[in-house]
Amino acid sequence: MTTHGTLCYIKDNGKILLQKKAKKLFGGDRWNAPGGKIAKGETPEQGVIREIHEETGLTISNPLNRGTLIFHTPEQKDPIWLVHVFETERYSGELKQNYREGKLEWVDETKLPFDQMWEDDKYWLPLMLKQKNFEGKFYFTEGLKKLVDHEVKILD
Repeated sequence: MTTHGTLCYIKDNGKILLQKKAKKLFGGDRWNAPGGKIAKGETPEQGVIREIHEETGLTISNPLNRGTLIFHTPEQKDPIWLVHVFETERYSGELKQNYREGKLEWVDETKLPFDQMWEDDKYWLPLMLKQKNFEGKFYFTEGLKKLVDHEVKILD
């Protein structure tokens, strides 16, 4: 069964909000955009708005769906994850300082810590930062431990 999820890159004056996931969680000790699973009955946009508020305390508006990430592993026939990637510059509220999901930090978009992020990010995140729409397919070893192949298409 494929898990459907979201990520949202919130931009502000050349910086992007990233979250260093808590070690005990999925993707732990890696930097990523906030996001999470889409709940039953939600659209991807509804899911990303809810998840961002839960994880950051911020309320986003007009999230723009830039692309889709499809993750495959050998342990199942269907993709293990299908993730909708959003970006927005529109948000309100106060950023949470202590949250169980992990540390939140504004990072200069020209200094992203790719060596501390998921291996696939370097193949598609630069496209999103250039406001390109894309689709990425990523093939990992069991448990999403190591990236072994990928395909990324620009959809513009």
